[in-house]
Amino acid sequence: MAIVKAGKVVIVLAGRHAGKKAVVVKTFDEGNSEKRFSHCLVAGLAKTPRKVTRAMDKKKVEKRSKTLKPFVKYINVRHVFPTRYVVDLDLKKAVDEEDLVDPERKVDVKKNLKKLFLERYMNQKDVTSEKKAQGSSYFFQKLRF
Repeated sequence: MAIVKAGKVVIVLAGRHAGKKAVVVKTFDEGNSEKRFSHCLVAGLAKTPRKVTRAMDKKKVEKRSKTLKPFVKYINVRHVFPTRYVVDLDLKKAVDEEDLVDPERKVDVKKNLKKLFLERYMNQKDVTSEKKAQGSSYFFQKLRF
């Protein structure tokens, strides 16, 4: 359980988003009143940004980057595969647990996440720590298997 912490990049193993990468927002080691098993709140990419090359102009890069689509979900800890990568995104402010109950507010949360992910994707060179820069670049790559 100590492996899955906030900021860790995980791969979802089960469900609709199986095979997608996500970042752990919050963990519940002992569970809670609704879910009596250890689970975590993750925010991930249902659709990754399209491939970008150096030859592309700025407008095309921006258009290809906007394809990313986020998701937010509670997942059993046994259904995620922790990777060695860490991302320094502050998702606790963007994802409020009360907003996830109401479907309309959940849409707003996803829109905010998209802005946050897009900003980080476009400004990956601004990350100070080399380890977190690696995690950020890994998170936005499509998983090949």
